[in-house]
Parts: sequence; C-alpha cells; structure tokens
Amino acid sequence: MPHLMFTKSFTQQEPLPEEAIENAVVLMRTGRLFRYNTDAEAGDAALLEQEFAAYMGKKFCLACSSCGSSLYMALKVAGVQKGDTVLCNAFTLAPVPGALENSGAQPVFVEIEENNYTIDLADLERKAAQYKSRYLLLSHMRGHIADMDAVMDICQRHGIVLIEDCAHTMGAHWNNKKSGSFGAIACFSTQTYKHMNSGEGGLLVTDNEEYLAKAIILSGSYMLYEKHLSRPDKAVFEKIALDVPNYSSRMDNLRASLLRVQLRNLEAQCQRWKDLYHALAAELAHTPNIVLPSRSPKEDFVPSSLQFSIENSTPQNIRQFLKTCEERGVHIKWFGEPKPIGFTSSYKTWKYLGLTQTLPKTDAILAKLCDIRLPLTFTTQDCTLIGQIIHQAAKEILA
Repeated sequence: MPHLMFTKSFTQQEPLPEEAIENAVVLMRTGRLFRYNTDAEAGDAALLEQEFAAYMGKKFCLACSSCGSSLYMALKVAGVQKGDTVLCNAFTLAPVPGALENSGAQPVFVEIEENNYTIDLADLERKAAQYKSRYLLLSHMRGHIADMDAVMDICQRHGIVLIEDCAHTMGAHWNNKKSGSFGAIACFSTQTYKHMNSGEGGLLVTDNEEYLAKAIILSGSYMLYEKHLSRPDKAVFEKIALDVPNYSSRMDNLRASLLRVQLRNLEAQCQRWKDLYHALAAELAHTPNIVLPSRSPKEDFVPSSLQFSIENSTPQNIRQFLKTCEERGVHIKWFGEPKPIGFTSSYKTWKYLGLTQTLPKTDAILAKLCDIRLPLTFTTQDCTLIGQIIHQAAKEILA
C-alpha cells in the first residue's frame, strides 16, 4: 500500500478578517498607535478591554503585551513576594515558569494526571497542606481543563488565591462556566497560534478593583489610567499610584484593532476547532498504541491542538514514528525529549528556577506525550488524512 502524504503547513494561520485589516489601515493613517495617544475618543485598546470583560462576564479587563507579561503582573498584584511559594501544575509552557521566576516566587510543581494531563488533585491537596502556599497558578495547558469544582474546593479550604493561565482555553467552559471566570485573576493569550491572533498579546481579567488598578499602573499607564474604560473609580488608583512601578507591558491600539473583530467571530471559530479535533480524534481512536485523553462531559473544550500518548514503546521507536510522520508531511511534537525543542520543554529544563523537585508521575506521562497543532487553515478532510497517516505509521512502527 502506498504511503499517504500531507502537504499543508502546520504553522500557516488564516488571514485576518478583512474588516480587521481595514480597521488597522485606518488607524495607521492616524499614527495614533500608542494606546494613550488619543484625545477625547476611546482608543481600540480601551474598547477591546471593555468588550472582552463583557464577553467574559467580568468587571474588568487589561490588554497587555503578552500573556506572559499578564501572568507576571497577576502574580504581583495578587501579592506574591520574593520567596513566596506558588503551586503550579508541572505540565505547562516556558512563559509560566518565566513569570514565576520574574515575580521572585518559589515554584512548587504539582504532578499531572495520566488520563487527561490536568493537575493531580490529590497531589495538589498534599502540597497545599505541606507548603501552606497562598497561591495557585493553574495552567490549562493545551486546553485541558481540570475538575474546577474540585480545584475551587481545595483553594477555598486552604485559603489559596487562584490565578488561571487560560492561554489555551479562550472560549472554553467547565460545567457551563467560562474558563477564566473561576480564579481571582485570569490571563489569556492572543499570540498567533492561539484563539485570537495579534502576533503577540495578552488579556488579564478580574473582578477585584485593587488588582486591576495595580495592573493598569504596572502595565505602564503613567497617570493616564482615566483613559481606560474598563477600570474602577479614580479613588482606587489615587491610593496606590505612587507605590506601584511601571513595567511597560501595554498592548497598543494596532493589535487591539485586529482583535476586536476577531472577538465578535470567536464562538464560530471555536466550533471550527472542535470539528477539526473530532475529525482527527475519530481516526486515532483505534490506532495501535495511541491513547487519547479522556474528557469529562462537564468540559466544553476548544482544541487548537490535539494531544495523545504513545503506549508500550521505547524512546527509539517514538523517534522513528515521529520521523516517519514528518517525512509524510505530519509534524508532531514530543514532550519526551531531554532538551527543549521549539516551543516544547519540561520542568526539568527550567534550570533557572533552581528546582530540586522530582515528579515521577509527570516524568512518565511526558515521556510518551505527543502534540499536534490544528490550524484553521485545515479542513476536517485534512484532519482525517492526517489521522490516516498517523495510523499507518503507528501500524508500521508502534504495533
């Protein structure tokens, strides 16, 4: 039987909506790209914040230069001081430990579950009691949402402030409640490979007036915070204005102008990602030695990528399987490599944290965990073909 081949790029995104492009051109002709370079009118960044807060059902939103910068500011405004322990699930991407290191926190990583790659609730309970940490930075890594009812119960019993990293869960829900609406603060990404694309960008949401006021000043508002539409009263700022530094982590009006149109289309885009995921998952469901994660009926996920585990295999066989898929046009990332490759790394490679932890359960899961991107330039037919190629390669090498 001839080998199947796939020819599309796994990194090619859809063009931005024409309306977004037109809005950006109009804005560029004014030269007013800096978010505070406006007169009486509201700029795109201020309007985006107002619109995203309404979408999330939150009181406030701040548009930032990246999700990583918003996570750092979230830690700071929540009160994290140098040396404070912050709990975090071990399966995450490098901007998360970067934000933790930048805040001066001492990370305590929590094991993950094999069946769905989410935080191990029993280990979270143990470490919450052991370290008496006041903070949990919960990364909804690759769009996998933990049992948020259980997470909130643990946080409430141990007096923990929850910060949600929703870089991969914009538009997703747990038990009909939006991801990002559980914690005291949540942060979203608008980097190119996320659910809205501005190249780089982050959105921080909260209901807490003091948190938001501090974050606005930290982001670099100078004394221009009144230009924000999504903000508490002026009096909240005046109490803290001289005590909060400027970290220059603002989003500009140009990126905001691109995002406002995409926000209106977000729900339809989310459904398209679900369709792609299910088309690929259907092909992989009966593929030898490939196991898909389980999904709770309470989890309404928005999968811009798909993960699976390779069982009963050696690192050598996994590398050969990945190489074969690559030769046939299917690019798959693997979290089992000892060194970081591209976007993929593990807690063992974040040497700057000075960790002494060992996480045997997480190590065993990452050793067989694979990851494949699902850009919206793909069709469901493309995903069916990708699944067939993976199935064919798995039968040759993994079976």
